[in-house]
Amino acid sequence: MSRVLIIGAGGVAAVTIKKCARLPEYFDEIYLASRTVSKCEALQQEVGADRVKGVFAVDADDAKAVEALINDVKPDLVVNLALPYQDLPIMDACLATKTDYLDTANYEPKDVAKFEYSWQWAYQDKFKEAGIMALLGSGFDPGVTNVYTAYAAKHYFDEIHYLDIVDCNGGDHGQAFATNFNPEINIREITQRGRFWEDGEWKETDPLSVREDLDYQNIGVRASYLMFHEELESIVKHFPTLKRARFWMTFGDAYLNHLRVLEGIGMTSIEPVEFQGQQIVPLEFLKAVLPNPGSLAEGYTGMTCIGTYITGVKDGKEKTIFIYNNCDHAVCNEEVGAQAVSYTTGVPAMIGAMMMLQGKWHKPGVWNMEQFDPDPFMAELNIHGLPWHVIECDSSPFSK
Repeated sequence: MSRVLIIGAGGVAAVTIKKCARLPEYFDEIYLASRTVSKCEALQQEVGADRVKGVFAVDADDAKAVEALINDVKPDLVVNLALPYQDLPIMDACLATKTDYLDTANYEPKDVAKFEYSWQWAYQDKFKEAGIMALLGSGFDPGVTNVYTAYAAKHYFDEIHYLDIVDCNGGDHGQAFATNFNPEINIREITQRGRFWEDGEWKETDPLSVREDLDYQNIGVRASYLMFHEELESIVKHFPTLKRARFWMTFGDAYLNHLRVLEGIGMTSIEPVEFQGQQIVPLEFLKAVLPNPGSLAEGYTGMTCIGTYITGVKDGKEKTIFIYNNCDHAVCNEEVGAQAVSYTTGVPAMIGAMMMLQGKWHKPGVWNMEQFDPDPFMAELNIHGLPWHVIECDSSPFSK
């Protein structure tokens, strides 16, 4: 019998919970916790108290509070779908209780917009000695894109040399300006300097200053901008033959115009300011007035295309492939009441948990997705709503 504690009750968590609830053969008992217990209660009512056995209020910033909750529930696995700021307190609680851990995004400190795995990788020896496992970044990007890379390296190449991860949202939610996941995290991510790996070192660019116009399957040509994304850090570590690794995301002109104005007037700042006698963070205030990403599903049209271009060598010859998924916003809404960006993160979180509970991916320590056999995970993607495709390309679509 397996018992899972899911921490978080936002759009991604709602997808993960609904997917887990449909698979009692892997998830016998599900427990939910969030700072706002009413969100957990609503999800419990939606999927049924026979599937979600209990709901709890918890402050995930407080490692001791999470530890007490874990001791109460006694789960086999904690699935962290809270904010990235809370990764370390939850990992500390899992370490104290000797409980396996999974998340979808790497830790970042709340007071610095900095994304790197060093803080979580530092737990490797502690988790190994405790005999427990942490699986980092079991979303889509990071997550599925890491698995795509491992799958390509296993089945298509002797060596991989060039990697370009591309993330296109070709959908229309009808809002003047909205983010498809937590606005605070999203805006922190895209306003930092770009960073990519080339010739054995990290190189930086000004934010969103490098553009490629790429033709996405079933969507068309979209402007794509170079950014830093956390999976690059682990992929270049675990695939040392890479000569270059980059990440690209699409943005429309209207979105970028809004973003530039908000930046220009200081609304994306994470530095506190005084307002009516109290300290507030402008970006946190902006988050409060923007549409909740979980509210965007109704009427959202179009689809996403997320994938990985890889160039390398097989039998002495250079080749390029593209592994990708298209995910339709309206289809996701019909199935689980979510838009595709939540769906593409929530489903891999469920599959990663399944891999761990089944023992297909399980060894003590702290691990990234690409460090395991990709084949069983890739098979489950096809079953649970994120089918993938492989195209063998004549050449890379990127400018030299």
